[in-house]
Amino acid sequence: MTGSEKPNRPPLDLDLLRAVVMVADCGSFTTAATRLHSTQSTVSQKVRRLEELVGHQLLTRGHRDVHPTDTGEILLIHARHLLAVSEQLREALAGEASVTVRLGVPEDFVSDKSIPALAGFKRQYPSVRLEVTSGLSRDLLASFDRGELDLILIKQRRASRAANACYPEPVQWIDSSEHPCWQQDPIPLVTFPLRGLYRDDMIAAIEAMGRNWRISFTSTSLTGIQEAVASGLGISLLPFRAVTEAHQVLGTEQGFAPVDGFEIAIYQRSTADVMVRELAALLEEIVERETRQVPLKTRIQA
Repeated sequence: MTGSEKPNRPPLDLDLLRAVVMVADCGSFTTAATRLHSTQSTVSQKVRRLEELVGHQLLTRGHRDVHPTDTGEILLIHARHLLAVSEQLREALAGEASVTVRLGVPEDFVSDKSIPALAGFKRQYPSVRLEVTSGLSRDLLASFDRGELDLILIKQRRASRAANACYPEPVQWIDSSEHPCWQQDPIPLVTFPLRGLYRDDMIAAIEAMGRNWRISFTSTSLTGIQEAVASGLGISLLPFRAVTEAHQVLGTEQGFAPVDGFEIAIYQRSTADVMVRELAALLEEIVERETRQVPLKTRIQA
């Protein structure tokens, strides 16, 4: 063998790559096996076989979850690309050339402004299968980390995690216009569930005011929160764009100091398909329109 020759290594089996990617995305061999319609032992064998082929450990197996090693992270980048190209080739040969884009957005962005824009995107790219999931930001981020979503737009505390694009998200204290209750003691609060965005900040701010409080209404639905406040069940803290005519804004005159520190964030992977990037650009336009009263935008390159 000359110095320029390389050993004849067998090609990497896509099935083995798919197994490693699924385990890494799920963080569990058991969950990965379920999604692959296989058994845990079969998935484990495929991972071990791939590790033998590449000569490196790809996954670190902990007591509760599984994480990729440094080498595994490198392999995952290329494995995702190879699997995507393979799927595109299969669809092209079958005459079904299309790309699936799985998008996650919070409920307050599923509006009369965003839905027509997404429908327009679908008409512009008819070969794209667009799947939209609406939910709480924390759940959407978890789905993105597990590989279940390709692109997400979420709300988060400012600078809590680096995203592809970030915009300030102003929030307002709101009460009912017809049935105000901000002077009640204890003051009733309308909130999202435990660990929901705004909840802890709202409680901390009320306590800093020296006021007593109680949770009067909890909902995962933005519409539910809006209606509960409008009906006089309590006050809440919501994005500026979620305030309706049935609400009154509370400010320093009523003793409510401004609460800051939230942002809208867009996440996509560095290996994202061109259609994912096109949709991400559209999301940025939607956010800019809905938050145009906020001039500052920060960006972090993918």
